[in-house]
Amino acid sequence: MTTPAKRRLMRDFKLIQDDPPPGISAAPKESNIMHWNAVIFGPTDTPFEDGTFHLMLTFSEDYPNKPPIVKFVSKMFHPNVYNDGSICLDILQARWSPTYDVAAILTSIQSLLDEPNPNSPANATAAQLYTENRNEYIKRVMATVEQSWAQFPESDPEEQSKEAPPSSSSNNSDGNSGGT
Repeated sequence: MTTPAKRRLMRDFKLIQDDPPPGISAAPKESNIMHWNAVIFGPTDTPFEDGTFHLMLTFSEDYPNKPPIVKFVSKMFHPNVYNDGSICLDILQARWSPTYDVAAILTSIQSLLDEPNPNSPANATAAQLYTENRNEYIKRVMATVEQSWAQFPESDPEEQSKEAPPSSSSNNSDGNSGGT
């Protein structure tokens, strides 16, 4: 049986297929329309340019009345992204509206990459560098961009293990605060 949330997600998928926003790709997983994989390409003329950042979106049956859970799967160094990939963005929390669709969510996240809010940090180190040492911040972001080229989405570990050797980079020494 198709639920209102699933019907809405099918509509969102059709819209993103018919008129994809620049630099954004998203689709539900084959086996479950409530779980999506997405890719955001770093915006042009920003330190994130040329980055290929993977995200995972998880919807509940309350969608579109409640926002999805959205996380970066790719490693991200950004003032508004927690160590676990969770995103501190008002439209995913208190300012959510049922009028937002998948394309709007991903477009907002893409805009956030170049327009962080250092006053509401999820990553204290990134926020401090962004405000106090922009050159070092840009260096760290560019290293994240380079890492994004070699990363595989972790959303399907079985497929990942067939394609890539296990990573030994489990050290998260980027100074993120929080993480839940």
